[in-house]
Amino acid sequence: MKKGTYTTPDGVEIYYKDWGTGPVVTFSHGWPLSADAWDAQLLFLGKKGYRVIAHDRRGHGRSGQSWEGNNMDQYADDLAGLMDHLDIKEATMVGHSTGGGEVVRYIARHGQKRVAKVVLIAAVPPLMLKTEANPSGLPLSVFDDTVEPYLRLILGFIGITDVQTVRAEGMNIPALAPSAIPAGERAIETLAI
Repeated sequence: MKKGTYTTPDGVEIYYKDWGTGPVVTFSHGWPLSADAWDAQLLFLGKKGYRVIAHDRRGHGRSGQSWEGNNMDQYADDLAGLMDHLDIKEATMVGHSTGGGEVVRYIARHGQKRVAKVVLIAAVPPLMLKTEANPSGLPLSVFDDTVEPYLRLILGFIGITDVQTVRAEGMNIPALAPSAIPAGERAIETLAI
């Protein structure tokens, strides 16, 4: 079992674990976790003949706490630097939550030359909603059936049982339950940020 750090061009140390030998599987964690969140998977796959790599994203775990660069583009660039540093080829990239967004942004910015497969688990995807800035996105109506169960769950949690009344009155649903965000239609809009 090996661990180490990679220093980004802007001087941030990125901590990583690099265990085992064989086909490569990389793991990108969700916010606010670290590479340790993947230990069970790393151990399991490492014992099954895979080379498994997980890193602490900048600002997380044992990686440097930078003031700048805490955004998806920089996370993807940091991951690209680490992939280059470790000379990763034909990787299966696994991303959970923010880590899923990081993997998608990595591919969008750096291509697929080091990637064989991608696994996204409850990922924060890039913008899916059709907007002026994203004319190739999907219309909000596509998400209506998906949003309704979440609205019922969240509104029920705060004691509101009539979702249609809430919609008809134009209430700002996340303002009713700020601890429940992301939820409802505003969560889809949040993906646009």
